Amino acid sequence: MKQVRTFSEYMNDDSRVSSAEREKINFEIELIGKMIEAREEKGLSQRDLAEISGIKQPAIARLESMKSTPQIDTLFKLLNPLGYTISIVPLDTKRN
Repeated sequence: MKQVRTFSEYMNDDSRVSSAEREKINFEIELIGKMIEAREEKGLSQRDLAEISGIKQPAIARLESMKSTPQIDTLFKLLNPLGYTISIVPLDTKRN
């Protein structure tokens, strides 16, 4: 197997990371990044979000550090007090 020097080389090596895995990773990065951004814009700490969402602060910390993948019901509980929800939208046809 070819040696890689950077994370980008690793992520773009189809023999190491499939396109489906790459899509999943990119989606999680974007989702968690948006969740952190929304929390910070509202001036909330992880502890504050835990109190209003019912999700424990350590679980929020694990999600935000991408050490765990959120379940759909957890996402709704976290996103709702931040003023967001999840939608399914068609792919941009120019991307295909």
